[in-house]
Amino acid sequence: MSATPAVSRREFLKTSGAGAGSLVLALHFSTLAPSEAALAAPASEFVPNAFVKIAADGAITVIIGKSEMGQGIYTSLPMILAEELDADWTRVRCEFAPVDPAYNHTVFGIQMTGGSTSVWSSFEQLRKAGAVARAMLVQAAADGWGVSAAACRTEKSFVIHDATGRRAAYGELAAKAAAGKPPAQVSLKDPRDFRLIGKSVHRLDTPAKCNGTATYSIDVNRPGMLVAVVARPPVFGGKAKSFDATAAKSIRGVKDVVEIPRGIAVLADGYWTACRGRDALKIDWDEGPLAGYSTEKQRAEFAAMAKTAGAVARKEGDVTAALSSASKILEAEYELPYLAHATMEPMNCVAEVRAESCEVWTGSQLQTLDRISAAQAAGLKPEQVQLHTTFLGGGFGRRAVPDCHMVVEAVQVSKAARAPVKLIWTREDDMRGGYYRPSFFHSLAGGLDEAGNVIAWKQTVVGQSIMAGTPFEPMMVRNGVDGTSVEGAADTPYLIPNLYVDLHSPKLPVPVLWWRSVGHSQTAFVVESFFDELAHAAGKDPYELRRTLLAKAPRHLRVLELAAEKAGWGSPLPAGRGRGIAVHESFESFVAYVAEVSVTPQGELTIHRMVCAVDCGPVVNPDTIEAQIEGAVIFGLTAALRGEITLANGRVVQSNFHDYPMLRIYECPQQIEVHIVPSTEKQGGVGEPGVPCAAPAVANAIFAATGKRIRRLPIRAQDLRSA
Repeated sequence: MSATPAVSRREFLKTSGAGAGSLVLALHFSTLAPSEAALAAPASEFVPNAFVKIAADGAITVIIGKSEMGQGIYTSLPMILAEELDADWTRVRCEFAPVDPAYNHTVFGIQMTGGSTSVWSSFEQLRKAGAVARAMLVQAAADGWGVSAAACRTEKSFVIHDATGRRAAYGELAAKAAAGKPPAQVSLKDPRDFRLIGKSVHRLDTPAKCNGTATYSIDVNRPGMLVAVVARPPVFGGKAKSFDATAAKSIRGVKDVVEIPRGIAVLADGYWTACRGRDALKIDWDEGPLAGYSTEKQRAEFAAMAKTAGAVARKEGDVTAALSSASKILEAEYELPYLAHATMEPMNCVAEVRAESCEVWTGSQLQTLDRISAAQAAGLKPEQVQLHTTFLGGGFGRRAVPDCHMVVEAVQVSKAARAPVKLIWTREDDMRGGYYRPSFFHSLAGGLDEAGNVIAWKQTVVGQSIMAGTPFEPMMVRNGVDGTSVEGAADTPYLIPNLYVDLHSPKLPVPVLWWRSVGHSQTAFVVESFFDELAHAAGKDPYELRRTLLAKAPRHLRVLELAAEKAGWGSPLPAGRGRGIAVHESFESFVAYVAEVSVTPQGELTIHRMVCAVDCGPVVNPDTIEAQIEGAVIFGLTAALRGEITLANGRVVQSNFHDYPMLRIYECPQQIEVHIVPSTEKQGGVGEPGVPCAAPAVANAIFAATGKRIRRLPIRAQDLRSA
């Protein structure tokens, strides 16, 4: 009998809507009704709903309720609406939406961006928004010509009546269409008639990001604005006992020093001056219970936990009996470190608190919660707060923090200073005091019968819960199992008759958070690497064994076979090279990678080629998918080869890119190929699913080339050197 499996990503989204709704004062799901801002638009504009407005000059503006952090939704979402509108793509522009219930996530029920959900959650909504606008424009033209709407067609922002040869541009029809009534129902295009969706389109945000006009929150300036940095405890869980700001205040340009719940803020007329002022503070810290903690101590604790029974995430068959009868048993331990998000734009927020209102500028992934938190910090009502979403200089989950601390800190400091404030987390602040992907320890045992069949799989996972203590805990933690800690392991598609996965979630004051691809970032490495170990122990080809055990997982099989085919799996390689393969599902998309590597006797790794296959369902912009997979490969390999946050004396050791390095160009795969599976299956995400397979594909290729098995990340040169 099976234990209750971990909550799936889409199940979580479905169930979390109600919980999130209560959290955000019962805001409702998105509709096609105009937003408050749209209702206030000039009479000359045609604003049929919250997502599009058409000006008299024919300019089409698509209002985006999601956040653009490099993933490409600033282009993909307008494409969806423009397709049904039959818009001239050269006239389409974009702008970020205000915080308004009209832009709530169609499943979550709050305005947010995350979980690789933007395209699939908005697909039908934006198609309908475009179709409604198109129908109203057609009706306006037909009424003016005295013909039936059915006799008219649309093409590239024109309504056309072929029988009389008359044409009217959308801009000409805007005022008249604005007086019309939106239809109760509209027909959507047959996908076979798409002219835009499915085609590679250049990104709308590229020009602004090339010429410097794109605005990130760190670019925002306000009249009379001060810059603030905060001195926070050097050890997680610590607090300030007392402080002396005399020396700080004596520095020219330092305007004030104020205490807030999370630390001591120094305000100045510029960033560097604020940092100098903070350095001059004399603070007596109570470092708290974590003061003597270290990575070595944690590893010992986690390893000991892994030897005990945890909360059951999945149970199939009798794994104990199967292991006892196995012809061959393989055991292994895998370790993965804490990881920082390391976004290129440091964490920051601009806040301007007034007596009866508050404005906030930030690169937010959680607009609804950020506005509510800003209101609470300012002592105002949410409707008194205006939150401006800017471009995000990288997110990876870091700008979707349930406690909204960036916004709260900025508002608290602005309120205390009675001035607009730009609060900046330095790179060191975020590296040493931010939020991390949890570290994990896995203990595994696998059993093979005499024919080399995998008959048993036992896996114990140890790592902090990212859901514990958040509003999502009631939905995502069931029977002691945080579904995000075991996703990709407890729901493995491999047909193994006896399978057991359990979990320990130790409670530590080290703050942890979702990180690009969440639990899959660690479980895919472990599962796909250990599966490779079992295949070699059985004397079987790792690709062929995967094919056998994925017989009932057609979408896994499809990408696996495509990647293997394109990589030439089984064909001869130059001497010293090896291939490795990995396949994984996350965020309802299916990805397989084949890596080709070589290693010198000194342990220098070269990744010659990475062949990627992805099935994410119907495609909007192929160019975006290719870019996301390519970026995810680099992101995943950065973690696999470089990323590691360690603790000593309760403090994070790493501080900046010199000791938490990013992958350099010369270290990247010499060739990355992306192959998209044509698919009419359910749409999945793209931003995150490309990360999980990178590490195991390379680790398995290293084994094929050298015979050295990688069970701990990051991969170090000393792990690869010849004896």
